[in-house]
Amino acid sequence: MSASFENLQKRRLISSYFSVVLSIALVLFLLGLLGLLVLNAKKVSDHFKEQVVLTIYLKDTAKEVEIKQLEKSLAMADYVKTTEYVSKEQAAEFMKEENGEDFMDFVGYNPLQNSIDVHLKADFVTSDQLGKISEDALSKNFVDEVTYDNDLVTLMNNNVKKISFWVLVISGIFTLIAVLLINSSIRLAVYSKRFTIKTMQMVGATKQFIRRPFVWKSVRLGIIGGVLALFGMAIVLFYLNKTFPELELLSNPILVALLFIFVFTLGIVITWISTHIATQRFLNLKTDQLYY
Repeated sequence: MSASFENLQKRRLISSYFSVVLSIALVLFLLGLLGLLVLNAKKVSDHFKEQVVLTIYLKDTAKEVEIKQLEKSLAMADYVKTTEYVSKEQAAEFMKEENGEDFMDFVGYNPLQNSIDVHLKADFVTSDQLGKISEDALSKNFVDEVTYDNDLVTLMNNNVKKISFWVLVISGIFTLIAVLLINSSIRLAVYSKRFTIKTMQMVGATKQFIRRPFVWKSVRLGIIGGVLALFGMAIVLFYLNKTFPELELLSNPILVALLFIFVFTLGIVITWISTHIATQRFLNLKTDQLYY
């Protein structure tokens, strides 16, 4: 009978520890993913901004040397990421592939123009900067027109500001929730041992002596939960980096390493503080208050 009771107690204890570790791991994992989002929010927004194309259409009278000079000056400009010259023949071929038919069979000639597609660096994808760049290009007498989607640029910049603000707000809220959830899990684990705590106190054990094993046990659980969370984060990060290599999620390994260290340390710190507070609470309770 005694052995059966002890086995039941051990199973309950293991189940309690497992639930604490799982809670810590899940909360830290989600918090880590949110941290990855915060760290890479600018990269993601920059990636989409750099997909905006500013197209410079050239007059048919433009000389090859003028076009080459313009391409060279654009390539050297600090606001340009990449440029691509598109001849009128290439543009016609592209339209033929898109529409499935050759429009020149109807019009009898190629009305398209030679052009240069310019991808700007993200910091310069604003309405003001694009306007200045367009004016500079139009000042050349062999440039016929400069086009870009100004409405898309305005909408994108407004959305980036809103998303960045809400990501920070959600990060703060989620961090608070993470602390509260881990704290609740630790308090429940300590609550199950409240009679043991009071018994040790009644036989003369000091508060520090009673508290120490509980704190170390919780810290070990926090370490295990933190390791599981980091393992999950590493898998997700590897998958995202492989699926979206253009985002360069691992381009700054120091920041990623600091995030991993922060998540791991947070798990240890929260469990240590929560256990310290929980054990102190039960140490200060009177014996008859343990039943409530």
